Amino acid sequence: MDVHGRDLRYFTAVAEELSFTRAAEKLFVSQPALSKQIRMLEKQLGAELFQRDRRTVALTAVGQALLPHAREVLAVWRTAQAAVEEAKSAGRCDLVIGMSTSPGRGLLPALRARLLSRHPDVRPVLRQVNWADPSAGLADGSSDVAFVWLPLPDGDRYQHAVVAREPRLVALPDGHPLAARAAADPEGKVDFADLLEEPFLALPPQAGPLRDYWLALDARDGREPRIGAVVASAEETHEAVAGGQGVALLAAGNAPLVARDEVIAVPVRGISPSQLAVAAGKDDVRPLVLAYLAAAREVGAAAAC
Repeated sequence: MDVHGRDLRYFTAVAEELSFTRAAEKLFVSQPALSKQIRMLEKQLGAELFQRDRRTVALTAVGQALLPHAREVLAVWRTAQAAVEEAKSAGRCDLVIGMSTSPGRGLLPALRARLLSRHPDVRPVLRQVNWADPSAGLADGSSDVAFVWLPLPDGDRYQHAVVAREPRLVALPDGHPLAARAAADPEGKVDFADLLEEPFLALPPQAGPLRDYWLALDARDGREPRIGAVVASAEETHEAVAGGQGVALLAAGNAPLVARDEVIAVPVRGISPSQLAVAAGKDDVRPLVLAYLAAAREVGAAAAC
């Protein structure tokens, strides 16, 4: 029998939450994928680990027997991972930079130049992260620093420096009636109130408050948005808008990633501007991390002038 660490991690999450939904959110995986993995583990063990019905999830006797040992194995593995990372870091000088999409705006070369001027031996390593993780790898420690959109879930866990403040636009399919209205507007904008009945594209639920922000819940006076589709990348957003599944808010600097071919982007009146930041763990005082944050503050201050 070959049980993987992932299986034990998934099992432990469900056992601690006693909810497949909450465990899936905690693990940044879909609920069907989590359920499938648990069923495969039960098949390998030859016993059910959970008693399930429509309302409750409870550990079976076998699940109760497995749980302390699963926790022990995971704890030992975390210790082993930390030892491996320590050994790796002794021989290199990497800084892992997480991002959900390329930040553009000339930010990467500007920050890299400032970082290398202070630490010429550092090797910045870029890491692409799915939109389901709004922390871009900070939450699970796979990124040292990250480009993130504010607000961050559990924001008190992080320190950040804003590098860009930009108006939010709405991506519309070419030929949408609101495009003509924007063209006739003296400022070339549409009012957010005119978008309230439109279906919106949403980030995955795991994005938490960031999902709410890009749906502009604070500007809806309590009215629930219509969700046309869930998207997890700029390419998915472009295809969904072009296909008529919904409209999407986006930062002005990200418009070129979505507004092309059959999609246009129009400024929106009546919602707050977006904020792109470089973030790190709140208590992270490693020199490379602090140097990158310092560079981000310098770039952000220059952009604000």
